[in-house]
Amino acid sequence: MKRSKSEVITFKVDESLQEAMGRIPNRSEFIRSALLAALDGACPLCGGTGTLTPNQKRHLKELRADHAFRKCSDCNEIRLVCERSTRHGQTSGDKRRSRQPSARRT
Repeated sequence: MKRSKSEVITFKVDESLQEAMGRIPNRSEFIRSALLAALDGACPLCGGTGTLTPNQKRHLKELRADHAFRKCSDCNEIRLVCERSTRHGQTSGDKRRSRQPSARRT
């Protein structure tokens, strides 16, 4: 089995981060895991930069006309909720699934 070639990447840290990292037994594995987790959890809109371009701001403003950020009552995380249905008379008890294809029976 052929192994992929590794590349060494270095970066600077301030003194407090250096001290904190000094207590980590396997810094390389910790950094690899942290980077992979950060890349996997990057914001789909800004791509993890933390800032939006003027066009992205405009698109978000358009989206928020019918959507809002709400805290989930189950997990307490912030989520994006469509409010179009409540504005157009659909009650919360309605189970319409406009964006999911229906299952076919054969």
